[in-house]
Amino acid sequence: MVDKLPASFERGTDGPKVIVVGVDGSDSSWRAAAYAAGLARRQHALLAVVYVQPLLTAGAALGAPVAEATEGVAEELMTEIKASVERLRGVFEVRWEFHTFAGDPYNGLVTAADELKADAVVVGASEQAGHRIVGSVAVRLVKAGRWPVTVVP
Repeated sequence: MVDKLPASFERGTDGPKVIVVGVDGSDSSWRAAAYAAGLARRQHALLAVVYVQPLLTAGAALGAPVAEATEGVAEELMTEIKASVERLRGVFEVRWEFHTFAGDPYNGLVTAADELKADAVVVGASEQAGHRIVGSVAVRLVKAGRWPVTVVP
């Protein structure tokens, strides 16, 4: 007789169940979202669209309304996503959720992927020249080696 194992999270069974995609409003992040949406549709997976709100900086300590600005970005992203989903209704169906996390982009995406039990992470390639020296979020996610990471140009 085989003992039944308790139901628990297991990576890599029958394709991805949750695909996390990071969006920040950049062109490369929208391309990543489109790629991830197609993958989620084909795999019948949940698409978790994640925006990471930057932490308060020194400018915010001096009175700059950073929190209000990042909430505005999140609302704009959500509005654009909803409009895209509505345009494609009946043609391109995908289950999706929108999440916001606070922090720097790398740690925010790591937290999102952990909390949402992601099977895969999709991000856009960095559009900032300085990241070639310091290292982009995508490179850091790949080096973490915790999920399959797809970097969309």
